[in-house]
Order: sequence, then C-alpha cells, then structure tokens
Amino acid sequence: MFSARTAASIALCFLVIACSSAPVPPPIKESLAVAPPPSEVYDNPDWSAHLKGFIEDYFHYEPAGAAMQGRHEYDGQLPDWSAEGLRKKLDWLQAQRAISSDFREFDLSPRQRFEREYLLARIDTELFWQREAEGPYRNPAYYTGSLEPAMYLSRPYAPLEQRMKAYIAYARAVPRAAAQIRANLRSPLPRTFVQLGINGFGGFPDFYRKDVPKVFAAVKDPQLQKELRAANEEAAKAMQELANWLKTQQATANDNFALGYERFANMLYMTERVSTPLSQLRAIAQADLNRNLEALAKACAQFAPGASLAECTAKEAADKPQGGAVEGARAQLTGLKQFLLDKQLVTIPGEEQALVAEAPPYQRWNFAYIDIAGPYDKGMPSVYNIAPPDPSWPKAEQLAYVPGKASLLFTSVHEVWPGHFLQFLHANRSPFLFGQIFVGYAYAEGWAHYTEEMMWDAGLGDGDPQTHIGQLEEALLRDVRFICAMGLHTQNMSVQECETLFREKAFQDPGNARQQAARGTYDPAYLNYTMGKLMIMKLRADWTATRGGREAWRAFHDQFLSYGGPPIPLVRRQMLGEKDDGRLF
Repeated sequence: MFSARTAASIALCFLVIACSSAPVPPPIKESLAVAPPPSEVYDNPDWSAHLKGFIEDYFHYEPAGAAMQGRHEYDGQLPDWSAEGLRKKLDWLQAQRAISSDFREFDLSPRQRFEREYLLARIDTELFWQREAEGPYRNPAYYTGSLEPAMYLSRPYAPLEQRMKAYIAYARAVPRAAAQIRANLRSPLPRTFVQLGINGFGGFPDFYRKDVPKVFAAVKDPQLQKELRAANEEAAKAMQELANWLKTQQATANDNFALGYERFANMLYMTERVSTPLSQLRAIAQADLNRNLEALAKACAQFAPGASLAECTAKEAADKPQGGAVEGARAQLTGLKQFLLDKQLVTIPGEEQALVAEAPPYQRWNFAYIDIAGPYDKGMPSVYNIAPPDPSWPKAEQLAYVPGKASLLFTSVHEVWPGHFLQFLHANRSPFLFGQIFVGYAYAEGWAHYTEEMMWDAGLGDGDPQTHIGQLEEALLRDVRFICAMGLHTQNMSVQECETLFREKAFQDPGNARQQAARGTYDPAYLNYTMGKLMIMKLRADWTATRGGREAWRAFHDQFLSYGGPPIPLVRRQMLGEKDDGRLF
C-alpha cells in the first residue's frame, strides 16, 4: 500500500507492467540542510496544512491501507477500483503534484524542503504505476495488498468481536472489488501475470471458508457467526469466479511483459530518484555478483573442500532447521536480537514483538514476508510469515524448497533483526509523520538486505564458513534479481533464461528458481534489494569516513533510519549536505 509494511505490498501493490511510455518528470533541484531543524519556528503553515491534507485525502482513496496503518475508522473498506474511482484518484494525484510543485524553495524551511521532495517522489511513484504503467488494467498484482485481511485476524488492536465485525464488512466488500478487478483487466495478459492471479485470487476461497472461522470461533454471538458465514461464502465465490475467469485467459496469454529501456529508466527515476545509466547499473550488478561468487568459493573451500559450488550449497541446504522453517525461525530471533544488543550496532526502540507463522494460502508467491503494524497502532506485534512449498510440486522439490538453517538465519535477519521489523520500529517513531506512513521499496528492501552482510561483517557466526554461505546465498539471490530485472525488461531475456540464472548463479532449488524468474516479470523493481543495499553501503562509507569508520556504524544506522523511508538519494543529500557528490554507487 503506502509502505513496505508487508513484502506483498512492497513488491506487488504498484509493481505492474507498462503499456505506454511517458517522460521522466524534471529533477527537483534544491539545497537541503544536513538535517531538519528541531524547531517549528521557520515552518510555513500553508505547507504543513498541505502535507497533512495529502495524507488524509490519500487515506480516503486507499482506505484498506489506512486501516493497515492503524486508522481503524477505515476498517472493512476497500478502494473504489471502478473506472470512475481510478480516474478520480489519478486526477487527484496529478493535481497534488502541481500544487506541491508550486511551493517555492525559499518559502519553506529546510525540513519542509526535504518533505516537499519526499512528497513529490511519492506522488511520482504512484503516477508511474497507475498512469504510465496502467497498472490496474495489466496486472493482478496491483490489487493484492488492499485485499490482505490479516490485520483483522492476527493484530490484537481491538477485542475479537470488534475485529470480527470489521472483517465481515471487508468480506462484504470483496464481491464488488472482484467485479471491478475483472472489469479492469485487459486481455491478453502475460502468462506469468495470469498464473499469479490464479494463485493469488484462487488462494482466498479456502482461506475464507476454512481458516477465518477458526480465528473468530471464540465469539459466541450467533448473529455475528451467521453474518460471517454468509459474507465469507459470497467473498469466496467472488474470488473463485475471478480465479476461474483468469484460467480462461491462459489460452490467449503471451510473454509481452517487458517494460522496455525507456520505461524501465523512467521507473528508476520516478520511484527511487536514481538516474544512473542502465549500462552502468548492469556493470554494477555483474560486479557484485562476481564479488559474492568469489567469496562463496572461499567459504566453500573451507566448508566442503573439493566440492563444486553447487555441491557446496546443496550441502548447506541439506542441513535443515530443526522442526521446519517456522520453528527454526522462531528459535533464531532471540539470538539475533541479543547479538544486536551485544555489538551495539543499532538502537532498538520499543518492546514490540515479532511473531512467526505459516504464510496464508493467498500470499505464497515468495518464501517469506513480514506483516508489520502501522504507526497509528501502538505496541502491536508483527508477524513474520513463511510459506510452505507448493503441494503440487514433486516431493523432492518440496523438500528442497525448505532452506538450510544458515540461509534461513539470514532470512530472519532480513525480515526481523535488524531488517524490516527493526526498521519499522524506527519508522513508526520518525519525527516525519509522512515518513512513518510512506516507506519506499529500495529504502525498505535495501536496508533489510544491507543488514545481512552487515551482520556477517559484525561477527554473526564467528567466522563459521557454513554461516557465511547462508549469507552469500541470500546475496547471490538478490544479485540475480538485479540482473534479471534489467534483462527481462530491457534486453529480451526470457523467463527460462532468468530461471537458469537463478539455478546456476544463485544455486536456487527448482521451485524457488521458477518463482523468482516469474516474479521478475510482474515485479520489475525487485532489483531494489541489491541496488538499495549498494547505495546504503556507499553512503555508510562516505558518512563514517570522517566519523571514526566502524565505530560510527551505530550512529549511522540510527540517523539513516530516522527519516522514515524516502528514496535513498534524498537521504544521502540530508546526511551529507554539501559533501554529497551525487555518486550513489
């Protein structure tokens, strides 16, 4: 929705494929202070009112996301995805960009100039996926985040009976939403998009019918139980009809998923404010892949002398977490938090908990994600979800899908300590309300992926080569995403060629390789994991160079996390001020 509160919303809500091209908006050239001043004395009240109004209006257009953020007056509501509703939101976004641009630099305080650039970047992100990419008409993924009902089921923000009423309202809204989605999607669609929709929408019916009633079984009100059964059944039928319709589209599905060179470059600037030439980005991606392959070879020489890299990673993968992935992850979290405390790597603000659970059926397009409560829900737990293998796969592939314990360790680093969960503990306490609500893709995933290598460098695993292999496997996975994103969308790479890269260069099992290659078609921005990580590493090197190097890591991490989640180039300008030479990598 607005942020990376869940991996689904990071990767899917706006990650859709373009049908037409549009020029990149001109850069916003401003002189920004190193850090926003603590005083409100010089703030322009007109800007403050405008920014507050934008947030409130956005909640109106995206009520499901508002509820996820903790604004529970929007509970049970879904966006208006009708043709008129989409047009109204697009008109509003374009008008908001024009109004925001009209605020002159010298009429704003340094903090407000930062906020203005942050807001414009967020508007451009939305405009790209809705206007330039025509997301609602091309990709089922556009709708996934808003249809997520987990908040009502697992977040104890209110008594169970109250959450049950909110869920019933949500379920009653689903048939209308399903009809709007079907009306919006234009055939023919790329075959990977069709399959995503079948799996995603088709995962809801059983979940509604089987899993949801168990959550609300303790509510003894017979009338509410009757209403729940009726609403659930209608929602299940609507989602099944939508999935069945998508099955009929398989006969005409195609492979026309590529953004193309210009649109891909536009995506990078409009969503992340990165204008680095694609040829340079390809070289950066390949160099990082080579760096991690060399490190893997050294680690494997210790862990499995004489074995090939494929044999070495297979040996690591065969050492499964005790009790399975969910139980294994639960056991890892306590030790990871203690490591952060012992090493003083970053401040842990608050006592919120991260729970671990099996991912629901409609959210199993990727191995793991975390559902994090928004800034308006104080003290709520988050849920680190882990997907089981697809039961339709061969037994050997199902077993291979469960990672080795070393690889799982760095997934837990990524999702919880000190990845997404810790980042959102900071974001929810950011002095910028806008930053609490809107957290970008490269910022969130770049941070989470950055922490994997940072934790290894800080001593996690005490130099154990098997642990290092787990970290490198995660790095190689994201390197191949970087390469595939550009290859699929700008270089005529096929899905099969991408899948082969995942198997041969990232040493992924067949099931994961298929998922990752398909994801690259409908999530062209999944290069943001490595791209964001590398931008953070460069910023850390530049910022700590005059502040004590390694001794300044904690200060760097705390300041970096204080901004909420703007595009990383904006954070770089804030943290370095006049010393920022503009080099992101």
